[in-house]
Order: sequence, then structure tokens, then C-alpha cells
Amino acid sequence: MPHALTIKHKRTKPGTACYYPLQLRSVPRPSPPGPGQLLVKVRAAALNHRDVFIRQNLYPNISFEAPLFSDACGEVVEAGPGSSRGAELVGRLVVLVPFRGWAADPAGPEDWAKFSTIGGVGPDTHLGGAQSYVVVDEAEVEPLPAHLSAVEGAALPSAGVTAYRALLTKAAAAAQPGRNVLVTGIGGGVALQVLQLAVAVGARVFVTSGSEAKIARAKELGAVGGVLYTRGEWHQELARLLPEDRPFLDALVDGAGGDIVVRAIPLLRPGGVISCYGMTLGPVMDWPMQAVMKNIELRGTTLGSRVEFKEFVDFIALHGIHPVVSRSVKGLDCVEAIEELFEELKAGKQFGKLVVEI
Repeated sequence: MPHALTIKHKRTKPGTACYYPLQLRSVPRPSPPGPGQLLVKVRAAALNHRDVFIRQNLYPNISFEAPLFSDACGEVVEAGPGSSRGAELVGRLVVLVPFRGWAADPAGPEDWAKFSTIGGVGPDTHLGGAQSYVVVDEAEVEPLPAHLSAVEGAALPSAGVTAYRALLTKAAAAAQPGRNVLVTGIGGGVALQVLQLAVAVGARVFVTSGSEAKIARAKELGAVGGVLYTRGEWHQELARLLPEDRPFLDALVDGAGGDIVVRAIPLLRPGGVISCYGMTLGPVMDWPMQAVMKNIELRGTTLGSRVEFKEFVDFIALHGIHPVVSRSVKGLDCVEAIEELFEELKAGKQFGKLVVEI
């Protein structure tokens, strides 16, 4: 019997934090795919911080019916009538596009009201990676690059397209050989993929982390060096690591927020870019006059367009990049093991993506 992993509604006492429990549900196998659709047998799905926020009731439009996880990789087992891609895709592994409603505009979704992610939310409650089978429109998948496994494929979608847009769209001038890029909070899925993309284009990458071990692993992936953000004057330490021929940063890719702008002002070149894809330390960031005087640009970014998603997958294939998987567990029905992945994610212990093999 196919399964789906959702959240279960639970009343909480006033003043207590909400954290919806996981619920494994037996579900029927989907009906045969309709015109232009594909039936995908999910092989692996990956967690994101949004799944934690969904369980905490901190994400918009959450659903108790929709399977969790926006990221998944699976095998196309059947194509609907009139499918233009059926012959190409049946029997192949594909990655699911993790969002809907953003076609090509580099500035942002064409209609913000129609933009949404999949997994754990409405209105498309049949979509989500944490299930045995899913039916999708044939335009909403990309073939998995041949050098990757299904587990690695599940690690790609949301973090990967976010990283691609944050670096290669929003900070494109820095995504060049010899340019200096700082990636904060190394160990998270987005930060690691930014590191890998930047190394692939020849940029010199520096990282921050709260762990010496994570910095060491980042160096193994191609980072030039790194500093501990737990040290009060880490930006001064980072300044000493910058090369003599280019003693400044061209761009900073950040998902934490906090006082990062204030710290980065002395490090960034005039006109340098801060590409911000998240603010885990708080929803407000300081923007002092020194940043204005130095012509620093702060650019918000999240996920990407359908065009950027394809460009990202093609980039991974071209450069033979393997996304970093921190750990995987086997079985959608192993709810206790999946719960452990959530705890690992909340504690920030992972180095790479956390994946469920289905």
C-alpha cells in the first residue's frame, strides 16, 4: 500500500509552542496520469527548514492533507496520453520542480499571488515529496543528471535553485574566476551549493561557520579558508585571509541576516553585493549609512524561476557536481528515524542535506 507523510493537527495550550506531529498515512495509488501528465514513483525526498516551519505553524497556507517535502527525485513509471516527453522520460529518474507560478522573469514571479511551493501546503494538496507516488505535469520535472543517484537528486531542488539564483543571477559579477565570495553558515544545503557553484566558475570562496570541522570540510570542497562566526571580530580575521592581489570581497551570499551588513562593510569592495536568501537570526537587518556611502547593494532572493531551475540542473550536469548529503534514512514508514532528521536540522548539526529514501 502506498504511503504519504503529513503533519497531524494537534491542539496546543495557550502560551505553548506549536509543533505538529508527523503522521504516516496509507493512501491509494494515484489514478493513471491524464493528458500531459507523468506518474512518478518517488525514490528519495529531502528536508528543508520550511518543513520545520510548517510543523511550527510558521509557514503560510499549511495543509494537514498535503505530503511534506518540496524536494524529491523519482522514476517516471507512466506517461499520460498525448505526453510530448513520455518517450524521453518513462523509465528515467527525474527531479521535481519544487515550486509553481514562476516561469522566466529574472526579477521575480510574474504574479506573486500565484507563486507557491509544493509539499505540506495548499492549494495543490496532492503534491509533495514525502509519498510513494505523485502525478505531475510533464513540464514540472527535469531529468536527473546521469552522474547522480536518486538520493543526490533529492538533495538538489530547493537549495540548489536558491543557490544558483543567489550567486549566478543576483551576484553574477562575482561569479567569475579570481573574484572573492563569502558564503556564511557553511553546512546548510544552500550555503554548500553556493560554495560548489562558485568553485566551479573559478571564484575564490571563503566561509563562516560555528564549527572548525565544518570549515575544514568546506576546504575539502574547494573553499580557500574560513572563520568562526562565534568569535566577536571574525570579520577582521577574515580580512587577513583575503589575497594581496584582491584584498576585498566582491560578494557575500548570506542566509542568516543579523548584523551581517555591518560586519561586511569593511570587507566588501565599493559596489559589492550582499545576496540574502534568508534571515534565520531575525526578520530585521541593520542598513547603516556606511553601506549607502560605499554603494553596497543588498539583494533579496529566494528559490528561482522555472528557467533558472533548468539552468541549474544543466549546470550540475555540465560540471559533474555532487550535492553534499549529510545523512539519509531508509523508509517513509520509519517515522522515528525521520523525526531524528528533523531534530538534527533544528539543531544545525548537519553538513549537507538530510534525505529520506523511499
